Amino acid sequence: MPLTPAQRKTLKSRAHALQPVVLIGGNGLSPAVLNEIDLSLRAHELIKIHVAGEDREVRALLMDEICASLGADPVQSIGRMLVLFREKPPAGAPKPRSPARRTRRRLTKRTFQEGE
Repeated sequence: MPLTPAQRKTLKSRAHALQPVVLIGGNGLSPAVLNEIDLSLRAHELIKIHVAGEDREVRALLMDEICASLGADPVQSIGRMLVLFREKPPAGAPKPRSPARRTRRRLTKRTFQEGE
């Protein structure tokens, strides 16, 4: 659901004091950057993104692509800063699984001999 003008105004005032949490650099919008934006939105709801060295049309396309893929609402785009908002899920909603931790397998004499 798109933001109302009153909601947008409130979010702009809240975002004024924020520092950018994500930087989109020369490699553009990679899956890793999208993942980082998603994590930041989960943690903070309202974030600033700094886009380095892109022209106005590219920044607008980046904003549209991010919002479409992550379900966020655009709040503001000033210069190289993009401001996005996505409401946090309710407390009872299931959290996404974190990647499994990798465990190192100990090398013993037996495993070494089995691997030969």
